[in-house]
Amino acid sequence: MSELRRQAPLVAAYLSYLESERLPFTIPGHKQRTTLIDPDLGKIVDSDVPLYGGLDEIKLTNQTLTMAETLAATLWGADWARFSTGGSTHANQAIILALGKPGDKVALSRTAHRSVLSALVLAGLEPIWLSPEIDLATGVPTGIPISELVRALAEKPIALLLTEPGYLGTISNIAPLIELAHENQIPVIVDAAWGGHFGFHPEFPLHVMQLGADALITSVHKALPGYSASALLLAQTKFLDRTRLDQAFETTHTTSPAGAPLASIDGVRALLQFRGAELLERLLINITNFKNELQSHFEIPIFLSAADFPAGRFDPVKLVLRANQLGASGVEIERALQQHGIRVEMADRDTVVFLATLADDQSTLSTLSTTLLPILKSLQREVRPSATALSWSVKPKVGISMRDAYFATTELVALSNAIGRISADLIAPYPPGVAVLAPGEIITAEILDGLIAAKEAGVRIAYASDPTLETFRVTR
Repeated sequence: MSELRRQAPLVAAYLSYLESERLPFTIPGHKQRTTLIDPDLGKIVDSDVPLYGGLDEIKLTNQTLTMAETLAATLWGADWARFSTGGSTHANQAIILALGKPGDKVALSRTAHRSVLSALVLAGLEPIWLSPEIDLATGVPTGIPISELVRALAEKPIALLLTEPGYLGTISNIAPLIELAHENQIPVIVDAAWGGHFGFHPEFPLHVMQLGADALITSVHKALPGYSASALLLAQTKFLDRTRLDQAFETTHTTSPAGAPLASIDGVRALLQFRGAELLERLLINITNFKNELQSHFEIPIFLSAADFPAGRFDPVKLVLRANQLGASGVEIERALQQHGIRVEMADRDTVVFLATLADDQSTLSTLSTTLLPILKSLQREVRPSATALSWSVKPKVGISMRDAYFATTELVALSNAIGRISADLIAPYPPGVAVLAPGEIITAEILDGLIAAKEAGVRIAYASDPTLETFRVTR
C-alpha cells in the first residue's frame, strides 16, 4: 500500500472498491460493466465510483467523507470543510447563499469570477464593487487597495468577498483588508481558485486562512493535480453560521456526487501535507529555469515576475508572457503553439498565460521552451506599450439590481441602439471570465468598443445571448 493511500481515506476507499468483487443493484447505472455493452463507452465510465455505495455504504455508515473533510480542515486551519464535485462555482454559490438575506450588500472585487455574480442573483445580495489598482508599467491589476474597502464600509456590507490571487497571479495586500473587515465584524471570503498551492512552501504566499480569512474556496483541478470540477470550501465559523453553511452547501450540490473528484481532493490534500514543500520546490526551480532560458534571448522582460510587484504579491510559478513587449499578438502566439499540439490557458492581444502545475517537470517545460522560442522570434516586432484589459479596468454603471435584471422582460437590440440600455446578460471575455457587463448595468460606448476590440483580436466573448455582438439582450 502506498503512503498516500494510507494517508487519504477517500483514495483508499476508491481503490478498494475497484479491487473488490461486488454486485451492485444501485446507481450509477453503468455498474462498472458498460464495457460489456460498448467497449468505448466502458473506457469512459467503468472506472467511475459513486460516494453512496462506493466510497462508503449507502447510508454513509463509515463516515469516510467526513473523515477526509476533517483532515482538510485541520491542514488549512479551518473548523469546517466540505468537498465539492461542482468546482469553485458551486463553492462560491454555497458560501454566498449562507451569508445573508435578499437586499443585503456585500463588498466585492470587480475582478470576481462570473460564478460569484451568479451567486449574488441566486441569493438576492447586492454588490458594492471594489476596483483594483492597476500597475502602470505592466497594465496588470495588483489588488484591492484598503481605500476601496474604507469607501465600501460606509454602505454597511455584511461581508467582504475577494478574489486572490487574480487571474494573472497578483495578490492584494490581504492582511490589512481582513483586519479592517474584522474590526467592523464582517467576514472575509476569498475565492482562491488559482491559489490552492499557497501556504505550503516558504517562497510562496501564505494561504488566506493563515492570514485570518473566514472562508477559502479553491479549485483542486486548477493549480493542483485534482480531478476536473473538484473544489474545496473551508471556513472558520466565528463570523459565519455553521448551520447556514451546511444548508447552503447541500442546497446547491448534487445529491449523487462522483467518487473520483472527492477522492482526488483527499489525495491532493495528502500530497500537500506530506510532500508539498518538496513538490513546490521542484516546480519553482523548473519555472525559474524556464523563464531564465527564454529571457536570455531577449533584451527586455517578456514575463511578469515577482520583481514587478511588492514582496509576496505575486505567484512565483505563474507564467504570464507579455506579448506586447515583443510587439506580437498573444492570440497569434497561441495559434502557432496549437499547430504543435500545445494548448495555453489564456491568450489575448497583449498576454499569454501558461498554466504550470505540480504535474509538470523539466521535460514538459523544455518542450514548451523549444517550441515557443522560434515562434516568439518569428513574431517579434516593435515593442507595444502595456495596456490594461477591459476586464480589469471597467467601471460599472448600475441601472437596476442584478436580480431584477435577471428576471426582467428582455429584448434584443442592435449594437447601434445598445448604448444607454440596461444589460440583461453577463458578458465576459473568456478566459478569464471576469464580467465586463453584469445584468443590470448600463451599456456604455467604452464597454462596446472594448468588447468589439477583444472579439476582433480573437478573444472568445462568453455568456452573451449573441456572441457575435451584433445584438445585445437588454431589459425592456
